[in-house]
Amino acid sequence: MISIKHLSKTFHNPDGSVITVLKDVNCDIEKGEVISIIGPSGTGKSTLLRALNMLEPPTSGEIWVDSENIMARGYKLDKMRRKMGMVFQNFNLFEHMTVLENITYVPVRLLNKTPQEASAEGMELLKKVGLAQKADVYPESLSGGQKQRVAIARALAMHPEVILFDEPTSALDPTMVGEVLSVIRQLAKDGMTMLIVTHEMRFARDVSTRIFFMNEGIIYEDGTPEQIFEHPKRSATKAFVNRIQKLVYEIDDDSFDYLQIQTGLNQFFIKYNIPEKADVAYTIIKEMLFEQLSDIRPLTLRITHADLSGETALDFMAEGLTESPLPHNDAVQDIRSRVKAIVEEPTTRGFRIKIILN
Repeated sequence: MISIKHLSKTFHNPDGSVITVLKDVNCDIEKGEVISIIGPSGTGKSTLLRALNMLEPPTSGEIWVDSENIMARGYKLDKMRRKMGMVFQNFNLFEHMTVLENITYVPVRLLNKTPQEASAEGMELLKKVGLAQKADVYPESLSGGQKQRVAIARALAMHPEVILFDEPTSALDPTMVGEVLSVIRQLAKDGMTMLIVTHEMRFARDVSTRIFFMNEGIIYEDGTPEQIFEHPKRSATKAFVNRIQKLVYEIDDDSFDYLQIQTGLNQFFIKYNIPEKADVAYTIIKEMLFEQLSDIRPLTLRITHADLSGETALDFMAEGLTESPLPHNDAVQDIRSRVKAIVEEPTTRGFRIKIILN
């Protein structure tokens, strides 16, 4: 369906320096594939999508869509853009138009649909993304997640063969990410061909038929979700997919600032889209610091979250100890009943108590 050959993109800075963002990218994309593009920031993921629909014309190479080279002189880009929809990070809705007008405007102008036809189809698309009741409101009254769902409906209104998603959840409040991802999941089930630049690793693993890991301006590794996430061939891929986010506090004495810890925890759980784990984490940390381990100082508290597995844990490190400081009482048994597991283990520094949250 799409064939990319030796694609490159360079930018020339005012000072005369040259930045090469894409370097000899090659791949073939088949109809019905759902490809998630992952990788560190600045490695060309979004530039690749923008190059595909010529929003950022490549410096060299070829892009073949349905056996036509869209970079050839004289090719009419409107023809390609009717086949290839795009959903941006920041929605790009027309603020002076209602939700329904945002969806019907281009089909009326470019697909020669009557306003009645476009409106009827637009309402069906709004039902598909769960926003039929918002047809007559203006975008300013919508949440970020609702705006992005409207943007998806607008892309679908052109009957594209492919949809490109450029980090569709990056501008959203974490509480709204799920509603957008659920719409994309349904499109995948419906057989829509999609390329998705995303930092949502678990979503990429679950929804994709194929993963591109981009690094240093190239497709560094290309494979199935199982291969990329469970058996990566290259060390850079392995390091990226196994990322563990962490938050660390050193508690030297009883004068530590618990309110600061609470604020940091709240930001951590929101940032990594796991707010449902916050309440139990707050409660357990408070019980451990002020009751079960109140006599243990210094103490290191570390909160970790693995992007891929979704495992969230609370680590309490007691320096210099050779045995677990955790008492065996009813309160500790109660904590055990509220979590997935409690692991007590010696380390080179002392003794660690790891509490894995459900």
